[in-house]
Amino acid sequence: MVQFLVRGLLALALLASNYSIAAEPLPKGSLVIIGGALRADNAAVWERIVQLAGGKGARIAVFASASANPERAGKFLVDRFNHYGAKAFFVPVAVRLSGTDYTVAAEDPVLAAAVRAAGGAYFAGGDQGRITRALRRPDGSNTRILDALWDMYRRGGVIAGSSAGAAIMSSTMFGYPKPVLTTLKLGLDDEHEIAPGLGFIGDDVFIDQHLLVRGRFARMLPAMLKKGYKTGLGIDENTAMVVGPSREVEVVGYRGALLVDLSEAKFKDGLFNVSNARLSYLDNGDRFNLVTRTFTPATDKADGRIDPGKPYYREPLFSADILGNSTVVDLMARLIDSDQPEAIGLSLDSPHGVQPDLGFEFKLSRTIESVGYMSPLSEAYSVYNVRLDIRPIVVQRPLYQYK
Repeated sequence: MVQFLVRGLLALALLASNYSIAAEPLPKGSLVIIGGALRADNAAVWERIVQLAGGKGARIAVFASASANPERAGKFLVDRFNHYGAKAFFVPVAVRLSGTDYTVAAEDPVLAAAVRAAGGAYFAGGDQGRITRALRRPDGSNTRILDALWDMYRRGGVIAGSSAGAAIMSSTMFGYPKPVLTTLKLGLDDEHEIAPGLGFIGDDVFIDQHLLVRGRFARMLPAMLKKGYKTGLGIDENTAMVVGPSREVEVVGYRGALLVDLSEAKFKDGLFNVSNARLSYLDNGDRFNLVTRTFTPATDKADGRIDPGKPYYREPLFSADILGNSTVVDLMARLIDSDQPEAIGLSLDSPHGVQPDLGFEFKLSRTIESVGYMSPLSEAYSVYNVRLDIRPIVVQRPLYQYK
């Protein structure tokens, strides 16, 4: 009797699982997540979006919902996509668009049908809160336009976005956060600084943008900790992460992306303090599979694995401003090709800043899992699985002149 009961429960569980999968099929489409400041001449990114939307003549729905001037931004983007061979159209659903009621437009069945039938959609930069405000009802449910976007994505279309359009890709996004160092000192306010995104990439990956230029990798950690994320992807300006239906991430563009792995990290209570986080830098052409957790270097780097026995750098590695433009990646690259076991970076505040006597030390260390590759063409590095430890430090104030 027990055996039949167990089999019956298993059958019901399987049926429920199949029903769930049938009700919400896994998306067959792709995401193109751009870190902001996408240049008009970055053909590699524009052409990839058009290709994923169906190629020449593809219909692409342009959303300038985040922009302070949606009409102007929308016209520019439609022209850009048409320049690269698409047949783009502007979707007039934006909080700041004059002469329209965005709440009415977001429920327009004709407009929703056009979005649903498109091969792709693109979200402009600006304020990501304007996107979610325009596409979600006050009670948090989806408008017709947002449902149409999901239908298009599940069917096989592409959803792309730059800056604010990248932030909405995860189920949690930054709202109006403090500066990076202040965020480390004071933490994040759930009501104001963290907000729900649209979640196209799923509930297990946190996304941030303008990453290397603005040193934002450090603010990802407290946000991920607060919301329980183990995996974070930060993308730099004029660069894209292309995420396919198999959940393989490919980096395309000017710089790269930073993968933050907190699966084995330890946090201490009190001031922000983390040990055994992992950082990886994916350069142009590199791939990372979110399911198998495997890295594949770009073709030009495949034979360029760094030999730890033949290091190029042989001096102590240190930076006084780890949050500077691309500093963390430069330090990671030197570490992976060095005879040094670790690299140290500091982040200090102005004497007039918040808690000026509080700073942070960032220690990057090589482990047996750390590996690097270098391109013989550009001498650019890819660096995987470097350990990161962050601890608070006391900054003696006032600073004294050395005698």
